[in-house]
Amino acid sequence: MNLTDKMHQLKFRATAYFAPFKQAIAYIRARQKRFFALFVTLAHIAGALTSVQAVMETRTAQGAIAWAVSLNTIPIAAVPAYWAFGRTKFQGYVKKRQEKIDETNPLVRHFIDLAREEQFLVSNRTRETPLLERLTNLPATVGNDVQLLRNGEEIFPSIFRGMEKAEDYLLVQFYIVRDDNLGRELQARLLAAAQRGVRVKFLYDEIGSYQLPRSYLDTLRESGVQVSAFNSTQGRANPFQINFRNHRKIVVVDGRHAWVGGANVGDEYLGLHPRLTPWVDAMVKVTGPAVQALQVPFLEDWFWASGEMLDLDWTPRAAPNGTSRTVFILPTGPADRFETCALYFLHSINSASHRLWIASPYFVPDEQIVSALQLAALRGVDVRILVPEDCDNRLVRLSGWSYVAALEKAGVKVYRYTNGFLHHKTMLLDNETSAVGTANFDNRSFRLNFEITLEVQDEEFAREVEEMLLQNFSESRLSSAQELEQRSFPFRLAVRVARLLAPIQ
Repeated sequence: MNLTDKMHQLKFRATAYFAPFKQAIAYIRARQKRFFALFVTLAHIAGALTSVQAVMETRTAQGAIAWAVSLNTIPIAAVPAYWAFGRTKFQGYVKKRQEKIDETNPLVRHFIDLAREEQFLVSNRTRETPLLERLTNLPATVGNDVQLLRNGEEIFPSIFRGMEKAEDYLLVQFYIVRDDNLGRELQARLLAAAQRGVRVKFLYDEIGSYQLPRSYLDTLRESGVQVSAFNSTQGRANPFQINFRNHRKIVVVDGRHAWVGGANVGDEYLGLHPRLTPWVDAMVKVTGPAVQALQVPFLEDWFWASGEMLDLDWTPRAAPNGTSRTVFILPTGPADRFETCALYFLHSINSASHRLWIASPYFVPDEQIVSALQLAALRGVDVRILVPEDCDNRLVRLSGWSYVAALEKAGVKVYRYTNGFLHHKTMLLDNETSAVGTANFDNRSFRLNFEITLEVQDEEFAREVEEMLLQNFSESRLSSAQELEQRSFPFRLAVRVARLLAPIQ
């Protein structure tokens, strides 16, 4: 058989192979109007059925109406959007947590019993102590030491020194991990710990760290590091839940030392972002019985991600320097019985008597938070909001402008940080209470993200936070509603449109 015959034979076989597909395409084209009508009908049925669920589950009446209208008028776009972004309860996580409640609860109760025996529980309980404990099911503890770490130059050397001292286990959880210089330094510390026999658990958010290459993770696994992604879409009931993120940043060494706060792992946190620099952030190093409380959310997140129940040290010990600072650990997320994060900040705003300073890179509050801030200012509280002048999220930046007029009218001052990108999430309440964590003042942190906040009731630590914020204010400018009025109509329109999208920012 010559080359021409072979070519004809191959052509004949290819024609025979693709013939059924061509026939199917021709069949569909001949009846495309019918298929289109069927598709539209099925889409409207799906929209109608989904709208019933939206009406039953959406948190607000306005949200329920908006979803119901869009699902029934433009179902082709609205149905997938609802399943991806419309739900606020992470049911898969709730179910998994309930499956192991008999295992996790005894561990937490054991920790609380030991803390009570060692007199680490708060004795002079304030009015808010029982409320916060009911919200989180975790106790406030004394006997802690806390150290405020500012910016990457302080944060990461402290964390890496702690990792080098790990002897039993190392728990590491970040929202974003990059394969850059800082990310590879973290990798080297994890590998070194695993090689000397430390049990290393590394948990990352799959959406936040979507750029992290498989080779980075394979290198960790091959050296004995246990790696898990917090994949919110895992499980048959959760294939579309891409809107839920694990935004927590926690490092725990041997149940004795812990770090929590706003910094992720990337060179930009060392001031190397091409545009947003310097990068201004904060974390807290914790020593004392509060470390055991910090282990609880990691335990639950790890079980969701890997199915493994960790064997950790639950015996609380006082901080070596003998401080008695009161610390609350507040893990919050879409699997909670209540909207814990929103309730915590709402309670804090309502509790302020003379000062309330809030720093957040993403400030997109809902109406109840705006009203609470207005009321605080009207009763004479010094309310200041600190946001970055420039932001890595243009939609959030536009939305933030829409709140200035309503807040300014009540006496709330909105400052815009001009010396880089302000990324820390900090609150200072009166003279004694301060909070540092991962939660922003937006719907995503209030209802969609898993967050962690550390609240300290201690005047000395509050003065450290005050000093940091005063420096931030000195590098900021006071914003005003007049600025927005002087901007162009397209910009003002973009601000209003961006605010309509606040629930999913």
